[in-house]
Amino acid sequence: MRNIVIPLLLTVQLSFANTIFWAKTGHRTVGEVAQKQLTRKAKKAIKDLLDGYDLAFVSSYADEIKSDKAYSKYFPWHYVNFPEDKKYTEITPAPEGDLMIAIKTCIQVIKDKNSSKADKAFYLKLLVHFIGDLHQPLHVGQEKDKGGNDIQVRWFNNGSNLHRVWDSDMINSYNMSYTELANALPKLTKKERKKVQEGTIYDWVEESQDLANEIYNSVEVGDKLGYSYSYKYMDTVRKQLQRGGLRLAKVLNDIFK
Repeated sequence: MRNIVIPLLLTVQLSFANTIFWAKTGHRTVGEVAQKQLTRKAKKAIKDLLDGYDLAFVSSYADEIKSDKAYSKYFPWHYVNFPEDKKYTEITPAPEGDLMIAIKTCIQVIKDKNSSKADKAFYLKLLVHFIGDLHQPLHVGQEKDKGGNDIQVRWFNNGSNLHRVWDSDMINSYNMSYTELANALPKLTKKERKKVQEGTIYDWVEESQDLANEIYNSVEVGDKLGYSYSYKYMDTVRKQLQRGGLRLAKVLNDIFK
């Protein structure tokens, strides 16, 4: 029995580690893209706040603190759910907060001259992550299925759900490090980058909601997804990672100008 249990435990641990690792890859890609677009002034301010670490390094911090109940009030900040036929500005925000409130709060604390360095650093780490979450369409999904988490599908031969497919499965199958993924994104002109950075977080959340509505229509419960699904949507994943990074840089450059 002991010989059977140990391999099973190792399998569970390895599976969990892979899920965490590849979820980090998307956020680190966003951070890497943003880091390269920072102004000199923003780069210096951020380096000072993060004690020399870059945006990619701190990008998964908001997920890592989920293991500590002391940070439980921040858990609902990773997503926002509202009806597919409504705009965020047309709803009453959740009392416990949501992704949009989170981003606004982070910006407010970082810009506040009375905030301590520790608070600014903490909310900067959160902001890096939450701008990434804003560009994962199913973080702007529907409450009834927890942003696609309750829509069970198969990814090749493994059990998964629609949210996980977009959070990690497609990126996992792409088999690139975050630096490789960032370097392989489309090369945009300065004019094209500025175009991506236009708008506000309210425009960006509506853009993600439109994508989420499309994604919901792309599968049925129990579907087996794989190469053909990835061929169809991996470019969208890459585009969202790039948009997230460029817009994160815009937000940070505006904060530290």
